[in-house]
Amino acid sequence: MVVAVVLVATWQLYVMVSGIRPQVLPSPTRVLQQGWAHRIAIAEHAAATLQVTLVGFVVSLTVAWLLAVAVDFSPFLRRAFVPLFVASQTLPIIAIAPLMIIWFGFGLLPKILVIALATFFPMAIGLIEGFAATDREAGALLRSMGATRWQEFRYVRLPSALPRFFTSLRIGITYAVVGAVFAEYVGATSGLGIYMAIQKNSFRTDLVLAAVLVTATVSLVLYLLTYVAQRLIAPWALGTENRATGSHA
Repeated sequence: MVVAVVLVATWQLYVMVSGIRPQVLPSPTRVLQQGWAHRIAIAEHAAATLQVTLVGFVVSLTVAWLLAVAVDFSPFLRRAFVPLFVASQTLPIIAIAPLMIIWFGFGLLPKILVIALATFFPMAIGLIEGFAATDREAGALLRSMGATRWQEFRYVRLPSALPRFFTSLRIGITYAVVGAVFAEYVGATSGLGIYMAIQKNSFRTDLVLAAVLVTATVSLVLYLLTYVAQRLIAPWALGTENRATGSHA
């Protein structure tokens, strides 16, 4: 926090001393003032971005869970899908996003696909590795008591995977906002991405930075909400993370 304050203060001081044009580098106070003056327009675009982000992330999350569970139950699917998951991360979003717009237009679908490409991998791999890291002795104990494969998954493998899942969830949700903004930047009718593109073309660097600030705030809020979800769904997993952090200190 102190570092952020120092950087902002340095930025403000530099703009005041150098006399640099606001079209090139506006001061933090100008960014805040102009952002507040255009708050209604920015809020409308932010709402559009948030909607796209949540829809795309829910789709990505659902597919990640379905495929990760399927992979855990089938070694064949693991060999078939995991290399594809890894390969999906070699696709440059900066090149794929324009193609999505060309193929599917300016509607919701191309944005969902871009968000899915950006967020699917960390969540799916986090779940797969979490399932694989289950204590073998606990699973063997359940099987010796006559538990089915599904019961072993439900009572041992799933709880074991949740700490890693929530870690990957936090990574994914930040990628989702970036993916949504980038997809809008390439082509959209509303959203923070297209708002930044319009303001950039108008040389309103202050409004571009105001939109960037809102984007960062949305990402931070969504990131913090993952902790709320974890406390509601798996509060014991927070304790696991804290102990792991302490053990590395």
